[in-house]
Amino acid sequence: MTEPEQQQPAHVENMLLLRREDFDELLDRAAERGAERCLAHLGLENGSAAKDIRELRDLLEAWRDARRTAWQTTVKVVTTGILAALLVGAAIKLKLMGGVQ
Repeated sequence: MTEPEQQQPAHVENMLLLRREDFDELLDRAAERGAERCLAHLGLENGSAAKDIRELRDLLEAWRDARRTAWQTTVKVVTTGILAALLVGAAIKLKLMGGVQ
C-alpha cells in the first residue's frame, strides 16, 4: 500500500461535502433556531422581548441605585450619631451643658 492510500478514510460515500458558504449559512440558521428556542423557553418569544429585557435592566439598575443609596444613608446616620455622641460627651466633660457642678 502506498502512503496516500493509507490516509484515505474507508467510507468516503457517507461523507457530506459542503462549501464554506453553505456551512456558514447552516451554522447561522442553527444559531438562529437555537436563539429562538431559548427565548421561547424564557417566555420572551413575542415581538416585545427587547422591550421586556430593557425594562428588566432598568428595574435592576433602579434596585442597585436604591440599595447603594440605602447603604450611604445608613453610614451617614451612624457617623452623625457617633459625632453627636462625642460632642455631647465632650460638652458634659467640659461642664458646658449646665450639669452637676
